[in-house]
Amino acid sequence: MGGVPSTPRNNAQPQDTVEYLIGVFVGEKSYPLSSDFWDELLELSLALQWPHHRVNEACEIFARNNYHTRHLAKILIHLVRCLQESMSTSGGPSMVHVKAVNAACLSSIFLKYLIENCKGDNFEELYLSLDEGEAAPEKILGDQNTANFVMRGVLSFIAMSDVSSHMYLLHHELLNFMLIAMSTQLCYAPSPGPEDVHPFLDAAMIQETSLVGLVVRKLLLNYITRPHFPLHSGSYSTVSGGSQLGVLHKVGSAAANLVLFPFSYFVSSSGEGSRSPLAENSLFGLLILIHYRKCNVVDESFLDKSEDDATMDYLLKDGSNFSENPYCKALENARDIEFDRMDIEGNAHSGPLVRLPFASLFDTLGMHLADESSVLLLYSLVHGNSDFLEYVLVRTDLDTLILPSVPWYQERLLHNTSLGSLMVIILIRTVKYNLSKMRDVYLHTNCLATLANMAPHVHRLSAYASQRLVSLFDMLSRKYTKLAELRNDDMLMNKANSVDGGNVTEDVSTELHIYTDFLRIVLEIINAILTYALPRNPEVVYAIMHRQEVFQPFKNHPRFNELLENIYTVLDFFNSRMDAQRMDGEWSVEKVLQVIIINCRSWRGEGMKMFNQLRFTYEQENHPEEFFIPYVWQLNLSRSCFSFKPSAINLFPVDMPVEEQKAPTVEE
Repeated sequence: MGGVPSTPRNNAQPQDTVEYLIGVFVGEKSYPLSSDFWDELLELSLALQWPHHRVNEACEIFARNNYHTRHLAKILIHLVRCLQESMSTSGGPSMVHVKAVNAACLSSIFLKYLIENCKGDNFEELYLSLDEGEAAPEKILGDQNTANFVMRGVLSFIAMSDVSSHMYLLHHELLNFMLIAMSTQLCYAPSPGPEDVHPFLDAAMIQETSLVGLVVRKLLLNYITRPHFPLHSGSYSTVSGGSQLGVLHKVGSAAANLVLFPFSYFVSSSGEGSRSPLAENSLFGLLILIHYRKCNVVDESFLDKSEDDATMDYLLKDGSNFSENPYCKALENARDIEFDRMDIEGNAHSGPLVRLPFASLFDTLGMHLADESSVLLLYSLVHGNSDFLEYVLVRTDLDTLILPSVPWYQERLLHNTSLGSLMVIILIRTVKYNLSKMRDVYLHTNCLATLANMAPHVHRLSAYASQRLVSLFDMLSRKYTKLAELRNDDMLMNKANSVDGGNVTEDVSTELHIYTDFLRIVLEIINAILTYALPRNPEVVYAIMHRQEVFQPFKNHPRFNELLENIYTVLDFFNSRMDAQRMDGEWSVEKVLQVIIINCRSWRGEGMKMFNQLRFTYEQENHPEEFFIPYVWQLNLSRSCFSFKPSAINLFPVDMPVEEQKAPTVEE
C-alpha cells in the first residue's frame, strides 16, 4: 500500500480496482470535488477483506497526504451531497444510497484515525477547509464551514428520513459517523475550557432550533421503537478487519447476512438478539449532545495570581461561562403527544418544542433499566423535564420504573416485600457498600436524603428493612467512635511530643464531622418513622428494642440527645408494656411482636417532641459536565462497538496495554 498503484486494466478483477481506488484516495494526488474519481470510488462495491494492520497502514498514508489533498473534507462534502440526493429519491434502494453508505463508512474510518492521532489539541490536522484553488466551493458550502455543512446534512437526514428497511443501514452508519465526529471530547480533560476545540460538536450546537428539535425527537423515537436490522432485505457485507467500521457494498445474496457487521452483534444465541444497535447508538448520540457544554470565556479579573494551581483551577471553573445547549433545552421542552400543558394553561415554552409519546417512552425506559444509559436518560428527563416528571408521578404503575425486576438481590430471600421496604433495603445496602468501598460523600448524602424523604410515609416496613435501618446506625456509630478515638489519640500524641500534627488531626476532624452529620440524619429518619408512622410500623419498634444498646453511648451527645429522647420515649413505653405482660415460658420473636402490635393501637405519642420533617430537594452539583461527559463516553466505549485508541484518551483514566503490539510488516 506504499504508493498509488497504476490504473488497472479493463479486465482487472474487482478487488484490484478497489485497491487502486483506495490507493488513489489515500495517495499524494489531490482530486477536485468535481472529479469523476469520487463517483468511481463511492459507486464501487468496496468488497475488501483487509486485516487491521492494512487498514491502519492506509490511514497512516492518508494522514500524511491529507494536508495537501484535503480528501477528508472532500469526501465529507460528497457524503452530504449523497444524503441530500438520497432524501429526494423515493422508492427502494438506489445507487445514491450505496454511495452515501460508502461515503459514511470511509469518512468514519479515516476521521477516527486522524482524531486519535492528532498531535495538537485544536484538530487543525483534520484540514477540513478546501484549498483556495478549489473551484467555487462557495457554491456548495455557502457561508458555512465544512464541519457545519456536514453536521447540518447528517442531522437533517437522520431527523427527516424514515428508518425503512433499505435506509436502516445508512442511518446506522451515520450514527456511527456522528459518534466518531464527536469523539474529540475523549482527547480533552473533563473540565471544558475556552480553548477546547470540537469542530463537529460545536457545529451541531449552532443548528436551527427547528432542526435540533427534530433530531432530539428522532433519536428518542429510535430508542423507543428499537428498529432491528431487516434480515429479509438485501444486505451489505463487511470489508475491513479488526475493530474498524466496515466499508460496505450492496449484495443480493442471503448468505451475506452471515458476515454482517459482524452478525453476532445483531443476533446471538445468548439472548442479545433483543438488542438494537440503532437504538443504542441513537441513545448514546443523544446523551453526548445533551450533556455537552461549550465554555465561552473565563472572567479572570477576580483571580488572585498568587494562589496555588489547585485553587486557581477552582476559581477558573467558577468564573466560566457556558453557552446554552439547544439539545438539552429541546429535551427539557419535550411534551406528551397526548397532552400539552400549553394548550390548557397558555404557557409559552422557549426553545424547540418536541412532541413525544410519553407512554411509550415510559414503558421503554422501564424495560431497559438494566442498561445504565437508559438510567441516565431517565435521570435527564425527570431532572430536566417537569412535564415528564409530572407524567411519571401520576402513573399508577410507577413500579415499572422503580421495580423492573430484582433477581440480582441474592443476599437474602425476601418474601412478600413491599416496594417501600425494598427501596429502604437497597438504599441502605448502597450506603454500606459505599462506606466500605467507594467512600463517596455525595452518594452517601443522596441515599440518606432519599430515606429521610420517605421516612414519614413509611407503611408496614418489613422486618429485614427495619433491622437494616438500625444496623446502619450501628455501623456509622462504630465508624464515628473510631474516628473520635483516633482524633483524641493524635491530639494527645502531638501534645506529648510537642509536634504540630495539624493537617492529620484536621483531616480526621473533618471526617468525624461528616459522620456526625450522617448519624444525625439516620436518627432523624428513625425519629420521623416513630413520630409520624409508628402504629403502621411495629417491625421498626421491634428492631430498635432488639438493638437498643447501640443508642446508649450517644444518649448525652449534644448533637443527638434531643433525637434520642424520642427514641427512648418509645423504648420506655414498650419496655414497660413488656414488663407488665405475664408470659408463660420464654419470649419468642412472635410473642414480642404480638405485644408490640397490640400496644401500637394504644400509642398516642405522648411525650414525643415534634421536629420539622426533613425534606431534601435534589440539586446537581456545580459543573455537572465534569461527571456526565466522561460517564457518557465510558458507557459508549463499554457498551457499543465503538472503540478508541487508549493512549489518546484524556477524558478519564484508562488502563493502558502492558506493551504496545507492533503491527506486522506488509510485504509489497
